[in-house]
Amino acid sequence: MTRPTIHILRLLKWGRTLARHGALRGIEGDPNTPPPVKRLVRIARFGTVQPRVPDYAAAFQAIGPAAIKLGQTLATRPDIVGEEAAHNLLTLQDSLPPLPFEQVEAEMARSFGVPLTSVFSEIDPVPVGSASIAQVHRGVTVEGHTVAIKVLRPGIREKFAKDIETYEWAAAHLEGLGGEARRLRPRMTIANFKRWTHRELDLRREAASSSELAEAMKGFEGYTVPDVDWDRTNGRVMTIEWVDGIKIGDVEALRAAGHDLPQLASRLVLAFLTQAISGGFFHADMHQGNLFVRPDGTIVAIDFGIMGRIDRRARQWLAEILYGLTTGNYRRVAEIHFEAQYVPSYHSVEEFATALRAVGEPMRGKPVSELSVGMMLDSLFAITRDFDMQTQPHLLLLQKTMVMVEGIATQLDPKINMWDVSAPYVRSWIRDELGPEAALADRIREDFGTLLRLPQIVRRIEERFPAKGGAPDQPPLPEIDLVWEGKAEGGSRWLGYAVAVLVGGGLVWAGQMLGWLG
Repeated sequence: MTRPTIHILRLLKWGRTLARHGALRGIEGDPNTPPPVKRLVRIARFGTVQPRVPDYAAAFQAIGPAAIKLGQTLATRPDIVGEEAAHNLLTLQDSLPPLPFEQVEAEMARSFGVPLTSVFSEIDPVPVGSASIAQVHRGVTVEGHTVAIKVLRPGIREKFAKDIETYEWAAAHLEGLGGEARRLRPRMTIANFKRWTHRELDLRREAASSSELAEAMKGFEGYTVPDVDWDRTNGRVMTIEWVDGIKIGDVEALRAAGHDLPQLASRLVLAFLTQAISGGFFHADMHQGNLFVRPDGTIVAIDFGIMGRIDRRARQWLAEILYGLTTGNYRRVAEIHFEAQYVPSYHSVEEFATALRAVGEPMRGKPVSELSVGMMLDSLFAITRDFDMQTQPHLLLLQKTMVMVEGIATQLDPKINMWDVSAPYVRSWIRDELGPEAALADRIREDFGTLLRLPQIVRRIEERFPAKGGAPDQPPLPEIDLVWEGKAEGGSRWLGYAVAVLVGGGLVWAGQMLGWLG
């Protein structure tokens, strides 16, 4: 267990880095920041020169790998870090200088336990990508297939474990201060962050996520996932087929290659909705570096370390919320928030519907270049405080991915209207999943399942209440008041005790005199 002193020293060290980039100004100036946190901030920034314009992304980049991942998570939380910081953190690039190839080669050899020449015939020593957790090299298998080889940085798991332990310690103390800090649930935010990073640090899990998403998106034309080479994949190394294509963020190259950019933008949005709403399992790291476009226009996704899941009920709520906002049915959107218990019941549905109208009306019918999903999320966060709405951790990745997808779609087609693209899909899904036929099918499935469980339920009842055996029932016995359970009080109780002792002693003496007792 790490001592509190170590946690405090780490926080002060990170705080000084944040201060040198001006990233502590917002925390110190926020009226909702607890006084103890402000005092720690003043200590951390003492003696530093703070720039007038804060650069949050550069600060997290300077702190290290775990901070880069945490910064990307906080980019979806303007309610915690503020709108200015959230927008700046969206520019945070997960890239670090590459490690020497000798270290990467040694790590690969250790993970396979055999000479690399028996696995790959060729590995390019110059990486094609170098991020905070891993770096990627192009290689050729002994069978002659061109592949991408992703290798974890040596010691990265231990580094993340130390930093996350301090994040947990700080979040627990922040939440313990109560008030606004408790409502924002920082401990749950760090718990989710920890779970996501643990998945990223096991490349077998990433390979499994890639395989699962590929299977789920088979029927979606124009979007694909590379095949996994399972024979060359383990916890520290993952091998997938090589992707030849243009990065989706290189708009000029896409245009020069003759791609239909508005069509690509719409397809990307619909691919995300298909994953999130239909399947409940979505690629949650859809930034420009993880999406390529093949010559035939197919979008290829890579890097599945961060994946999001939403259960069916939450997806139904989400679909109804999106559709309600696009059609202006704010009353229904408000009711869903209360049904889902996102907003406490002591608030007024009508008041919440009015607040939602203030968010939704300015956006309807306008292109994303003027108003966007990201701006809508910022506005929604602004009203959550008024209605005591707690953070919903299961929606954090979804919010983050929505902002990412919107950003890429806007680059491809500045005139795209996210609502117009999303509404037909969401309407169709609601009709299929929430319409009368779907309700009837759900009822039949549930009732039939109950019928199938009846024999098992009866068996459990019989185990709990077995049949009577061959022995006859015991006759009723008279009730006897025990001395220590008597209702007498005070002296009468002690008198009863004394009488009991005298009578018992007399019986023992008489038994001994008569020879009944040895």
